[in-house]
Amino acid sequence: MPRVCIQSGDFDVGAETSALRMGDGGVGAVVAFVGTVREHSSSAAVSAMELEHYPGMTEAAIEAMVDAAMARFDIRAAKVIHRVGTLQARDQIVLVLVTSAHRGQAFQACEFLMDYLKTQAPFWKKEHTPDGAHWVDARVADDEALARWGIAGGNAL
Repeated sequence: MPRVCIQSGDFDVGAETSALRMGDGGVGAVVAFVGTVREHSSSAAVSAMELEHYPGMTEAAIEAMVDAAMARFDIRAAKVIHRVGTLQARDQIVLVLVTSAHRGQAFQACEFLMDYLKTQAPFWKKEHTPDGAHWVDARVADDEALARWGIAGGNAL
């Protein structure tokens, strides 16, 4: 089963969770994070979001993130699904699943992966608002979240 999937179609959290746990009797915890398109950004209503990426490069970068999580935390498996294309408000964007023997490591690894994804994954996001479409800049708060893991982000303007 691939650990990283970049796709335009939606995902089923229950089916993905079952597939990740299947055949591993050592799993005592599963942590899932689902990110969705918000209806509002900091300044305007959002009707849609476009996500672009470089095929091959994006998957390799996220695979490296999963490798880092596997090395850093006592987890059994991880999976990241990230959608691309045009998504509407309230659509699912990203799924991060982590399994481990115990919940603490699963929670930490899931949060680590999301902090890493928000700052290091090569995606470009464009929000569509009543004032037109604009590219979304990296946020200082995202870089700060990554820094607590000892990783410099430096993406925010």
